[in-house]
Amino acid sequence: MPITSHDLHDIPEVLDRREGPHGEVVLRRHGALLQIIANGCFLMDTSDGRSERRLVDAAADALAASGGRASSGGRVAPHLLIGGLGVGFSLAHAAADPRWGRIAVVERERAIIDWHYGGPLAALSADALADPRAEIVEADLVDYVNETSDTYDALCLDIDNGPGWTVTEGNDGLYAPSGLAGCARLLRPGGVLAVWSAQPSPEFEETLRNAGFQQVRTEEIPVARGVPDVVHIGVGPG
Repeated sequence: MPITSHDLHDIPEVLDRREGPHGEVVLRRHGALLQIIANGCFLMDTSDGRSERRLVDAAADALAASGGRASSGGRVAPHLLIGGLGVGFSLAHAAADPRWGRIAVVERERAIIDWHYGGPLAALSADALADPRAEIVEADLVDYVNETSDTYDALCLDIDNGPGWTVTEGNDGLYAPSGLAGCARLLRPGGVLAVWSAQPSPEFEETLRNAGFQQVRTEEIPVARGVPDVVHIGVGPG
């Protein structure tokens, strides 16, 4: 049977494929969408972005409610750390919000960073990357959490498909008590941890509480298809 133009449209086009220290990373175009695949596991695409944007807004809302630093009333604008650059939805949304001060994004894959700097994903992130508040830190988030002396008012994690569905085995510890203790050390008093997940995890909620996080809750974000994404939120114990 001959291949039709419709069939060709349904076949993803590989735009770049790289082998890095953590395995293979692929950028594909599928119709109008750009997709990131890591070690054969679908991570994200440019189809929506509402849950990534909500991740940032949920952190900002929880920070305001907790009495953490805010940009109103002449107070210092809060600093935000985003774990994972992805297709750039979270970064772009944060940079569009004048409430944030410093916006740091930790990304371990050089390929993904390159795709944003003059590559196919630049259309989503160019304005944000030109913002003087924003910076990309090329590092493994697990190492960064354990080694940095910087502190933040909010930490948004979006490096896996959820606490129970990690992209690489080394990320497991980030959601364990020791990893959450490291996240808490990064947070200033009243600081907020927000974790994106493809599915709710009551077990992770309990781990957050046991690690000393307060006001722990899970917010569902409806998506175009399938079960809702969620954001796990907690206020640091400090």
